[in-house]
Amino acid sequence: MRTVQSSREEAPPRVAPATRIAIVVSRFNEAITERLRRGAESALRANGVAADDIDVWHVPGAFELPFAAQRVAESGRVAAVICLGCLIRGETAHFDLIATACAHGITAAGAATGVPITFGVLTTESIEQAMARAEDNDSNKGCEAALAALEMVAFTAALLAPVATP
Repeated sequence: MRTVQSSREEAPPRVAPATRIAIVVSRFNEAITERLRRGAESALRANGVAADDIDVWHVPGAFELPFAAQRVAESGRVAAVICLGCLIRGETAHFDLIATACAHGITAAGAATGVPITFGVLTTESIEQAMARAEDNDSNKGCEAALAALEMVAFTAALLAPVATP
């Protein structure tokens, strides 16, 4: 029996040369989302993805992330898509509607395309919470979404690798 495991203590897998990764970033709450993007790009480069192999796409808001992620994944040009956005709760139900639609849409896009699509969308109660999750350190959620994407690229490659026969 073959067991494939990963743990959070392990270093993320380095990717094969010329592995293209897309980052789809919401412009809404741009002060936060650009910090998430920088964190994601930094994590990708630190793990073997060349700067030229990172495609960055901007969309108006979190609601548009699933559509864009699915279209990018369907293009066949990338091994994974990282979705980055920031929703901050307000006084109306709008936050809940957008957060739910975004989460379900990103999940559906990954399932429909078979391409790993990670969820780096902050859903916070305040700007202070959002800023804390987008700091320039290892707790940056853009960095975490990028590392998850790399792990899923390795998972997909391992799953599709030929199995040796005795």
